[in-house]
Amino acid sequence: QVQLVESGGGLVQAGASLRLSCRASGSTFRSFSMGWFRQVPGKEREIIAVISQSGASTYYTDSVKGRINITRDGAKNTVYLQMSMLKTQDTAVYYCAATSSIGIATQRGGYGYWGQGTQVTVSS
Repeated sequence: QVQLVESGGGLVQAGASLRLSCRASGSTFRSFSMGWFRQVPGKEREIIAVISQSGASTYYTDSVKGRINITRDGAKNTVYLQMSMLKTQDTAVYYCAATSSIGIATQRGGYGYWGQGTQVTVSS
């Protein structure tokens, strides 16, 4: 079992930067690959970025490549999503998720643990 709590969302202007955090508790953090997803009303929850258990491998969906960086800090049991050059279309609820699957999992169904989500709103 692992509990995930996201933070760092908010209202920003287009072009700004924002860092989301997701703190894990309740189990061995290093056992989990971590993913960030986002969802807007009426649409499917989509993968944004994934980082492997060791942090050596990462994945980014095409729409965010070059603007987003996922990292993890084992000492703090926290995974981060650094976002820059934000666009209005980045507005969504952002979710942190954990999977015990080895490597990079990009499908929502592969994740068994989810945070409550944090709202990111980008204004023009």
